[in-house]
Amino acid sequence: MPFLFTPIISVSLAFFFILPAVVAFAQATTPEQATSDVANRRAQLQSELNILESQIEAQQQIIKDKEQQAVSLERDIAIFDAKIKEADLSIKARDITIQNLTNDIYGKQKTIGVLSIKLNRELESLAQILRMTAQMENTSLAELVLSDTTISQFFSDIDRFNSIEGALIKSHDIVQADKQETEEEKKVLEDKKTEEVQLRAIQALEKKRIVQNKADKAKILKDTRGQEAEYQKILAARQKDAAAIRSELFVLQGSKAISFEKAYEYATVAFQKTGVRPAFLLGIITEETNLGENLGSGNWRVDMHPTRDQPIFPQITASLGLNPDTMPVSKKPWYGYGGAMGPAQFIPSTWVCFAGYINITTGKCGKNSNGSWIGPWEYDSGKDRIGALTGNTPPNPWEPKDAFMAAGLLLKDNGAGKGTYQAEFRAAMCYLAGCANANKKSLRFYGTDIVGYYAGDPNSLAEKYQQQINILQKN
Repeated sequence: MPFLFTPIISVSLAFFFILPAVVAFAQATTPEQATSDVANRRAQLQSELNILESQIEAQQQIIKDKEQQAVSLERDIAIFDAKIKEADLSIKARDITIQNLTNDIYGKQKTIGVLSIKLNRELESLAQILRMTAQMENTSLAELVLSDTTISQFFSDIDRFNSIEGALIKSHDIVQADKQETEEEKKVLEDKKTEEVQLRAIQALEKKRIVQNKADKAKILKDTRGQEAEYQKILAARQKDAAAIRSELFVLQGSKAISFEKAYEYATVAFQKTGVRPAFLLGIITEETNLGENLGSGNWRVDMHPTRDQPIFPQITASLGLNPDTMPVSKKPWYGYGGAMGPAQFIPSTWVCFAGYINITTGKCGKNSNGSWIGPWEYDSGKDRIGALTGNTPPNPWEPKDAFMAAGLLLKDNGAGKGTYQAEFRAAMCYLAGCANANKKSLRFYGTDIVGYYAGDPNSLAEKYQQQINILQKN
């Protein structure tokens, strides 16, 4: 009866076939080997990025040098040219950064694939060996006597399987470690994707700046026909009187435009409460409005982050007696999420922490105990930093007075109240992408837009507003 001793022969043969396969797989492609090509590509791109950053710094130095010269058509055209070239180089540098991130994502995905295969193979091997061990343990003495296997061979196989049992325990630990490593790789991947989204958003604004700079240059050349005298006339005409400045519209994202005088009033109130100077705050609001215009108007159900902001938004609007379906928010671009609200462009999950909303499950602002933003949420006037300063409880992100105060508070938290160029530059960078990214060269255009390349830079938004404020204060 052949079937009586077949299990012993099968187990013995399987042992000699499976064990080498397990060992060979342990020596197979590792996650490090799987991503070595990505690392090589990253090094190449980093070299290209270093060259571009050197070229960007050269253009920045040209701008600084030119701005120290007396105002002239030749000087200002040279500044325009340098700024356009700097912006073009910045976009190229950003493209390389994004490509690096994309390569990293590919590498992480490849690593996860290798680890997943390894997990499956180890589990499969584990199951096979356990089945063979069970077969040997169930072999009776009669079956052993009737088989071709000698008793010494049988016990030798048992010794080998006992050795495998120890290896199985070690293999199980490896599987568990690999699983944990896989989860960590996924987390890194998510962080990289988030960073890529931020860079893409900045790239959209950078492109708009290039177009505007080129249009300004073309208009100057057209209006002056290249004549210095005509250019000086244009400069003189730009010195507006107080009446013109007061009536000038200050465009806002997500709210109706207000007069510059009213915007200055709100910025002054925010300054009195936070120490953030009005001209700088007006520059921040203007820059955020420019970015908001790029993104357009969206709907919270479509454009907001589904787990971070959507659970909060209806409760913000409900506390204000507003219909969430009719309130304007920034539209979701193709590369990420929108949902920013009002002139200061706060997303709901940031707004609630300044406006006094608490997550009932934790009694404070932020995620609940499960790491989710799902509420319920409740407004607590005692925790409302914005309303405590404006008198509007609860505050409204689409109301310019509240939005200006919210922006002032965030900028104060990030050090802008010191009033120095360095402090304001850093606070602006934190406002854009968080303080963790404040020193990234690829993002510096945001800070230079607002406060310039040096204190008092006449081409910065803050200095332009300061000049208008000075005119108002004299009248």
